[in-house]
Amino acid sequence: MMRKLTALGLVAGMLSVPALAQTKIEFKEFDLDNGLHVIMHQDNTTPIVVTSVLYHVGSKNEQPDRTGFAHFFEHLMFEGTENIDRGEYMNIIQAHGGTLNAYTSNDITYYYESLPSNELELALYMESERMLHSKVDQTGVETQREVVKEEKRQSYDNRPYGSILIETLKRAYTLHPYRWAPIGSLDDLNAASIEEFQQFYKDFYVPNNATLTIAGDIDYAQTEEWVRKYFSEIPKGTKEIYRPDVQEPRKTTEIRDVIYDNIQIPAVIQAYNLPPKTDKDSYAMSMLSTYLTGGNSSLMTKELVDKQQKALALAAIPLDLEDGGIFIMYGITNMGVEPQALETEIDKLVKQVQNEGISDQDFEKLQNIMENNIVSGNSSMAGVAENLAEAHVIYDDTNYVNKVMDAYSQVTKEDIQRVAKEYLTLDGRVVLYYLPKPAAEPAQ
Repeated sequence: MMRKLTALGLVAGMLSVPALAQTKIEFKEFDLDNGLHVIMHQDNTTPIVVTSVLYHVGSKNEQPDRTGFAHFFEHLMFEGTENIDRGEYMNIIQAHGGTLNAYTSNDITYYYESLPSNELELALYMESERMLHSKVDQTGVETQREVVKEEKRQSYDNRPYGSILIETLKRAYTLHPYRWAPIGSLDDLNAASIEEFQQFYKDFYVPNNATLTIAGDIDYAQTEEWVRKYFSEIPKGTKEIYRPDVQEPRKTTEIRDVIYDNIQIPAVIQAYNLPPKTDKDSYAMSMLSTYLTGGNSSLMTKELVDKQQKALALAAIPLDLEDGGIFIMYGITNMGVEPQALETEIDKLVKQVQNEGISDQDFEKLQNIMENNIVSGNSSMAGVAENLAEAHVIYDDTNYVNKVMDAYSQVTKEDIQRVAKEYLTLDGRVVLYYLPKPAAEPAQ
């Protein structure tokens, strides 16, 4: 249930910028004595409420010989609690008309449920139980080990190109714990003792490492009263939250490798290191990715898929991470096209942007797309809840949710050309060729 990488898409029939003026998202926030940060957003237009808890723990908070813990706990914390029978967590929410899910990234773990607004108290009770009383026992650990094993088989081992993120990260980073993917290592999970799992829970799933967000058809006073009722008793964590203080050195040498996969068509993967997620250049890099591969009218899609027919599909995805992510570009070759030929053409188009920049018309289109994406991201209570939580945790400013559009509006054409030159450097990138596994030798 990890967050998937998705490329930003072009929107058909795009509206002009003025027509998409963003409505300010109002909110109230407060802290409990135990360190829990609470954000509330009231929208009484529909009788729905989304309750979420963002724990500031991801795969980067793990130790090199105990990877996969954060993602494992995403599953384990659905097992049940001291007061909720094993396997009943999901059933209770669904029986009351709700939906729920979670995801883990390199930086965070996020749980959420959407319920009819008259069930808000239930949602708060359930999340407080998860924070205070989750079952971290041998039965649950063994059950979820099997679940994670199956997920790894389906999503990584047996899926064509499924290992791209794993193989790219371990070459793009040499020191930082971003070098392993959130799925982690099954060997590490198998080797871990029950005491290690219990300690991980005590260390990270504590109120002073959590942000509770409630968005939807709520009454502020009543919501705060219930929050205090269910969460105030949870004790603050006793240890300082472990945050890796690792500066990934800038690479100056290109890394090339070949991965043989259960595929029929080769692929070319390129990865370039990015600044921290909060860096102002992140906005220009996001716009650059959309310009390169964001939809049918994007530069690379038009040139390499439609015109030259060297690729079946292309994507440029900025994986924004708190301590500095990677800009991943991948292309799946057309039949009979060698990976080297596709890579050469991709590099030519990158060089074109570096040397010539982009046109006024394309830049205006990009501005419209980014504004549309921001408005769309806040068009549901689930989106609002998540964006408020991330604004507080990653940007240390909940009101960032109302500033992001202005940040994109300040990006210039020259900025996009500049970041293409600065970050898409050939000397420090990772290049992987995914090739079909050689046919097995016939038995003699």
